[in-house]
Parts: sequence; structure tokens; C-alpha cells
Amino acid sequence: MSFNIAIDGPAGAGKSTIAKRVAKELSFIYVDTGAMYRAIALYLIRSKVSPSDQEALKKACENIEITISYENGEQQVILNGENVTGLIRTEEVGNMASAASANQPVREKLLDLQRNLARNSDVLMDGRDIGTNVLPNAQLKIYLTASSATRAERRYLELQEKGENCQLEEIERDIIERDQRDMNRDIAPLKQAEDAVLVDSSNMGIDQVVECILSLYEERKGR
Repeated sequence: MSFNIAIDGPAGAGKSTIAKRVAKELSFIYVDTGAMYRAIALYLIRSKVSPSDQEALKKACENIEITISYENGEQQVILNGENVTGLIRTEEVGNMASAASANQPVREKLLDLQRNLARNSDVLMDGRDIGTNVLPNAQLKIYLTASSATRAERRYLELQEKGENCQLEEIERDIIERDQRDMNRDIAPLKQAEDAVLVDSSNMGIDQVVECILSLYEERKGR
């Protein structure tokens, strides 16, 4: 039987970084659901489809194929045959992904693929509704969060390292707005699953969070 780990939490909580580390330690398949939503968002931006236009969204989803591959141990996101891994981490794509993911056609597009992966393999998925909706029977669920100020500062430093101009206050404002949108959407809102373990990384380093989750895995595995 496969073992599934679900990591949920708000934008900028470090889910992807932590998830990749834990998956590598456990030799699990890491499924970056956020990257898959971002790939859809990139398609919608390119096609000038509004996330509020349900009919256009539905039609667009029919033309989208997303696959995950690995090269030298690094996940690659393929959108309709094009490797878009380096194109999906912009703020514009992130905001579109947040808005589009609240829509049923977008969610249904990815749900079957994600569940099939989890049914057949040991996987670790991170996102907004993995433990509550995508993998409700996951053996280990984590709700990873941090204060909006901490998340904004992390994002600010990340963008500065890339040489991008940015304002800390604006980044935090965007994060707070995205939190509200994700938590209050009608379909699969962001929330902590009842059986999820809360991990607040505001005052924790990456290594500490990874060790915490690995310990929880060992505990659950031994039951």
C-alpha cells in the first residue's frame, strides 16, 4: 500500500522547498500541485482567458495537457509539449493561479491525475487543499504556515537575489490578499484539515521543519 504525505498552507510558507527536501529524504515522488496550477495559469494568461469567464475556462482546460518529468533529479513541468518550468514562478502567474484555482473546471482537470499518482506510488504533495480534498486519506497531513511578515520577507529576499525590483510592503499586501482569496473561495478553500499537524515555521529554519516532518513520518509509519 502506498504512503501519502499532504502538505497544505498559505502562499510563501515554504511548502515547495520543504516538500522537495522531505520527498528526497524518503525517496518519495514529489508532486508539485502548485506548479501544475501555475502551468494552467500561464496558458490562461497567454490565451487572454479571464478566470471569471466559466465557459472560456472550461474550453481552455480541454486544450491543456500537463505532465511532470524529472531531469537530473529536478522536476520539469511540461505544458502541451513545452517545458515551462522556468516561466511559471512570476508574480503574475502566481496571482492568476490563485484566481483560476477557485474554479471547478481547473480543479477537475488536475484532480484525477493527482489521485492516480497517489494511489499507485508513495507521494508527497503540497498545495492548498491536498489534505482536505485531493488526498483526504493521506496517512500524514501537515499544515505549514508562517506569519505574513515572515513570508513577505522571504519572498522579498528571493526576488532581490534574482535582481528584481520589489517593495516589501507590496509583497506582504499581495500575500494577505491571496490568503483571503484562498481561504474564502467557494471550492476547496484553504484550511487546516482536522487531522493535520500544524507546523508554524515563522521561527524555524528549513532543516528544523524537515526534521519535524521526518519525525512525524516515522511516528505514523510505525503505527
